[in-house]
Amino acid sequence: MNRVQIRSSERALSVGTWLIVGGAMLYSVLTVTPLMAAHTPAEWLWTAPILPLVVDAAVVIVVRLDSVLARLGGHGGAWPVALRWMTGTMTLALNIGVSALAGDLVGVAVHAVAPLLLIVTAEAGLAYRRALTAAVLAVEARKRAEQDERQRAEAEREKNRLRAAREQREHDATIAREQREHEATLAREEADRQDRIRREQAEQAEAAERAEREAAERREQIREQQQAERERLERQANQKRELEAQQQAERERREQAREQERLERERAALLSAGPPDEKLAEDRARQVVQAAFTAGLAVRVAAELTGWSVGWASNRYQELRDNGSTPALEGAAS
Repeated sequence: MNRVQIRSSERALSVGTWLIVGGAMLYSVLTVTPLMAAHTPAEWLWTAPILPLVVDAAVVIVVRLDSVLARLGGHGGAWPVALRWMTGTMTLALNIGVSALAGDLVGVAVHAVAPLLLIVTAEAGLAYRRALTAAVLAVEARKRAEQDERQRAEAEREKNRLRAAREQREHDATIAREQREHEATLAREEADRQDRIRREQAEQAEAAERAEREAAERREQIREQQQAERERLERQANQKRELEAQQQAERERREQAREQERLERERAALLSAGPPDEKLAEDRARQVVQAAFTAGLAVRVAAELTGWSVGWASNRYQELRDNGSTPALEGAAS
């Protein structure tokens, strides 16, 4: 049997045992209660079911604890055996008591069936449980032994595999080391050849760079000379332009001075003419007003010099102020 079948048998035993216990307890309560009622004072009749219930509770305890101990493979000693037989004997005596006191042998036999069945079932169930527990332990021990054997075989195979893998790795490492040494030799030879080529190229590049640097230095010298010549020519041209600009400025300054002198003479001539005998022409009067305005003379003086009214002269002064004319600009315009 496998473990599943053993567990199924154990469940069947447990269910059957508790069915028998339950039926025996119910039958015992129904049988013993009248006996206890017949031997109990009237005021205590309600206590009649207590004794069969107490005895039956002891039976439940015995059956339950025996099943637990049997499942764990333990043994409670002599006291559990005494409790089983004592409860069984008490149940038997209480069930056949009424028939025995009446001298009814058939009643004694009938009422003895349930207690005897309960006693034998308890003992047989305990034996069955111990046997099933032993069977379960044997199955588990056999499985553990088989598992240990499989683990040893697996460990041996793993050991062989690791040894083969280690030997293969060592062989591969030897081949790889030889290959690396060969490649290192080739790499050194190639590196030496490349170094030689690089040195030659570096020497050639250095020579070319030196020649290029010398050519660049010559070109730089030529460029500097040309730059210096251009700067010299530019300085000469700038000096010439500055001299011409100074001469032009001097000529313009002299021309402006001469023009200013001419305007001053004209202005003085206009202002020195004095009041006219009659009103001047408007163009001539405007020139006189402008000269008076530029000279800072009063409006009344300008009116006297032109022969025009003070209002007209005041209006011309205002026009000159509105136009923002300065004495120099207005004189130039005149």
